[in-house]
This record gives sequence, C-alpha cells and structure tokens, in this order.
Amino acid sequence: MKIILLSGGSGKRLWPLSNEIRSKTFLKLLPAPDGGRESMLQRVCRQLDEAGLLSSTSIVTHFSQLEIVKSQIGENIPVLAEPYKRGTFTAIGLASLYLHAQGASPDEIICFMPADPFVDAAFFEQVASLPSVLAKSGARMALIGTKPSFPSTQYGYIVPAAAPDGEKAPYLPVAKFAEKPDEQGAAALLSRGALWNSGVFAFANSFMLKVLASHGLPSSCEDLLSLYGGLPELSFDEEVVEKTEPIVVLPYEGRWDDLGNWEALAPHLESRAVGPGEVSDDSADTHIVNELASPVHVIDVSGIIVAASADGILVASKAGSSRIKQINPGKDRTPMYEEYRWGTVTTLGRTEDGADAEAVIRRITLLPGKSFPYRTHDNAKKSWTLLSGSGRMIMDGHLTGVKAGDVFHLEAGTGHALLADSSGPLELIEIEFGPDEQKPAQAAPSLSWEEALLLCKNVRETGSGNE
Repeated sequence: MKIILLSGGSGKRLWPLSNEIRSKTFLKLLPAPDGGRESMLQRVCRQLDEAGLLSSTSIVTHFSQLEIVKSQIGENIPVLAEPYKRGTFTAIGLASLYLHAQGASPDEIICFMPADPFVDAAFFEQVASLPSVLAKSGARMALIGTKPSFPSTQYGYIVPAAAPDGEKAPYLPVAKFAEKPDEQGAAALLSRGALWNSGVFAFANSFMLKVLASHGLPSSCEDLLSLYGGLPELSFDEEVVEKTEPIVVLPYEGRWDDLGNWEALAPHLESRAVGPGEVSDDSADTHIVNELASPVHVIDVSGIIVAASADGILVASKAGSSRIKQINPGKDRTPMYEEYRWGTVTTLGRTEDGADAEAVIRRITLLPGKSFPYRTHDNAKKSWTLLSGSGRMIMDGHLTGVKAGDVFHLEAGTGHALLADSSGPLELIEIEFGPDEQKPAQAAPSLSWEEALLLCKNVRETGSGNE
C-alpha cells in the first residue's frame, strides 16, 4: 500500500500564526517526545514511521509550501508540488498518475489522508488494515469513519448501513453521506450510528486512473500539470466518493481531533503561555501563544486566546476565535514570516520612497551548514548586515568568508548566495530597495550553492570568515 498525505490549507482560523504559506499543518506547537515542539505534519510523519508506514508515504502540497514541507520532514519523503490549488480531486488525481509513472501496479492500494489529524497510534493500525478490508469486502473504496463524541456541525458524516444478517466484520457498508449539518441534523445522524468522515480514502490505483479517464483528463503527470491553470477546483468527495458503489467504512473509536481553530488547539499546548509572557492564576482557561520578542501578560481575563506573531495579534474568546476566518486579515497580504528548508525569514517592516519604490527590512536566519540559492535581482538592490555566526558568501562570482559585523552592499543584477558554517546558525538583517509590490523584483532562476561555486572566479577564499 502507498500512502499519500494531502497537505495544504489557507491558514485562516489560526491566524496570526498561520498564513497562506505556514498553514495550521506546519505550526510547531504540539509537545514532542524529545521535550521540544513539533507540527501536526511532523507528528503524523513520526506516527507513520512508528507504524512502519513512512517508507511508503508521499506528500502532495502546493508549490508555495514545498520549502516548509521539506524543512520539516527532510528530503527522504517524496513531495509532489501542485502549481495551482485545484482541490482534492485534482490533487489525488495528480498523485495517482505520479505513482503510476513511478511503476506502481494498477492493483496497488493507494490510501489518501490529511496531513494534520490528531490521532492515537491505533488510527494507523486501522490505516494499515485497509488493503485487507478492500480484499475481503469486494468494495471499490474503503473509508475510515470516527465515532463521534458529540453532535458536531463542523464535520461531514458517513451513514453506515446495517451489516448483512449473520455477518460480523470490522467494516460496514455505506448507505449515504451527509455534509455539515445543523445541530438538530447532527443529533439525528448520531441516532443512526453515523460516523465523522476522517478524510481517509483507500482504493486500487486502477480505480482512480479510470476516474481520470472518465473526466477526459490526461494519463500522465506532465500532461495534467500542463493543464492545471485551467482546471476547476473540485472536491474528491463530491466528484468521486459520493458517486461510487460499493463503499465500506471502517469505524474508529479512538482519539481523533481536528485542531483547526484556537479553541480546539489550546488544550494540546504544553503550557498556558507559549513564548514570552504569563497568564495569571485567576485567568481560567486562557492561553497565550506569542512568537514576538515582547512579552504578553493576561490578568484576570478567562476563556480567551492571545496569539501574536509578525503577521499580527489576535485577542478573542476561544468560542468566538474562528470568526477571524470571516475577517481574513491575511488576505492579499504578503506573509511576514516564512520558513524554508535552509532557514527562516521574518519581515520587520516596510518603508515607501515615492510611488514606485520601497525598502523591505528582513531578519534572515540560515541554519548550520545551510545556504539559500544563488540568484540575481534585475531591479532591486540589497544591503546585508551580519548579526551573528560565520560562513561563506558568493557575490558576483567571488567567494569570500563572512562573520558577524560584516556589511555588504549588493547592486541590482549582482549574483549572490550565502552559506552558514556548520558550527552554528548565521543571522543577518537584509534591507532590499526596489519596486513596490505591484512591480515585484524580477529574480533570475536560482542555483544551488554547489552550482554557484562553479561560477566563482577565484578559487581561494578572501575575507575573514571560517570555512
């Protein structure tokens, strides 16, 4: 069996920590076994590894989130990047074609699941059993449904049919599906034994290949990718699941939480104050999540969430915190915090200089031994001030050592890259002068550090940095 994690999301309900690039899947807020913190994606990958399933796992994500995926899970898990967000139907179709191109048999069972469920280890035992469920039931598709703990209006439901007389199997045939109901409808569904739809689907890859053909879509990844920009955004549930028969569902009675808003996520935090700040003892059920350097203190205010990052500050009751999605303060705004496989970038501010130019101030941290790609900007110039650490720099084909306190000025069109020494991170302040957001700086295709070294005019290093 092959497992595909569907990773994405727009990061609206966990603003300001989440944004278009760093959605909820990537927030490193959950306690990890080593005493640190891990993201939902890292937790799921760790659990898949513990279940012996990670070696058969791939990830589908939007290209804008490729860097943050790689930074969190490394280079050993294949990642397929979509050029546009076109919904779960297209993402699943692309993954199916990718596996087919990689030599997967048409009979290979493919299991698709979200990258961010909060579940126990027993959930992955259920996932591992899906191929046998399909074989024994003869169904075209098998799902995992979670036994509800309350009549939620936030989830879709799977309504199982009664098992055939005398048949005792761990799975049930599916009678129908119900989208997010109102409270009365949710209570009625529970009385019929309905299950929450966990978003896990398993089927033979030949099934999806036939579905794609029936929709008039190409039979290769390359051809499908060439059409992506013009494809509609479609739901796999609506286009495929609800139209397929027979389907069976495997009930799961263990822990399954959707940590999609602050009210759901807060109970899983390691303390009442994550980051600088403190919550007073008389502030019951209140949490702070603070990524800023300045401390936040809450005194005698109960039942609220205070979340602060470079993108903004949220103060809300936990029950009403999801209303931030309606406001959507991150819409049409460049994220102030970005995470890459080589490090992080925090935008500290912007200053305008007339109608056609601005200065953007960023704090950049390169991880030990990492470099960001060699590139040039045709219509922007930069100034770098190194704050800490040491490393090497390529500037206009010259290699030089760098250290804390060094200052560099890069004119427009200057090729540049920076590598941190393996002994520690390298931090710098970058000020970029160039066109405003309506006329973005044009960057040439980037090169890796190794490729950039081949362009260097001087093999021996100059400057005072360490290798």
